[in-house]
Amino acid sequence: MPIKAAPGEQYTVRRKILKLLGAAFHIYNSDGSPAGYCKQKAFKLKEDIRIYTDTTCTTELLVLRTKQIIDFGATYDVTLPTGEKVGSLRRKGIKSSLVRDEWLVFDDEGTQVGMIREEGSLAPMIRRYGDALSIFFPQRYAITRASDGATVGRLRQHFNLFVYRLGVAVLLDDEHFDELMLLGATCLIAAIEGRQN
Repeated sequence: MPIKAAPGEQYTVRRKILKLLGAAFHIYNSDGSPAGYCKQKAFKLKEDIRIYTDTTCTTELLVLRTKQIIDFGATYDVTLPTGEKVGSLRRKGIKSSLVRDEWLVFDDEGTQVGMIREEGSLAPMIRRYGDALSIFFPQRYAITRASDGATVGRLRQHFNLFVYRLGVAVLLDDEHFDELMLLGATCLIAAIEGRQN
């Protein structure tokens, strides 16, 4: 079933329903047409998330992997199918667990180029400590550049009682935040959030 993106959002990432092992997400363009498919491998000690062109999973677009077994503050390498490193994403462990989600974004040489930060002050706390209420406080993230703090994109969880759905708005062109990297970060956040819930 195609999902149209909300106004101002270029993509929608939607959790696949009735997936028993691992997690999977459909990625839709703004017009509701399929843009890709994301699959999280089940029973892996080290996280392995892959984005494909479609549900046949024959052509990979991006791979997100961590070297750590425990992902409390893990760094996820983002690579092309050829193995070429595009960048990495590191979760700020304690802060993300207790206060609000924060991810540091690094380029292929390990230089921090940005941050993905959950917005709000009360809503993130309610989501962490009031599981039953968390559905009524959808998550929002700002993606900012390290150099000048400019917001290059936003992620917004859509209110839905049954299916996790995250909208992606690309606000600025940036060499470190191309659309594929933004989609990779979105799928990673969706997978981590799904596991926490």
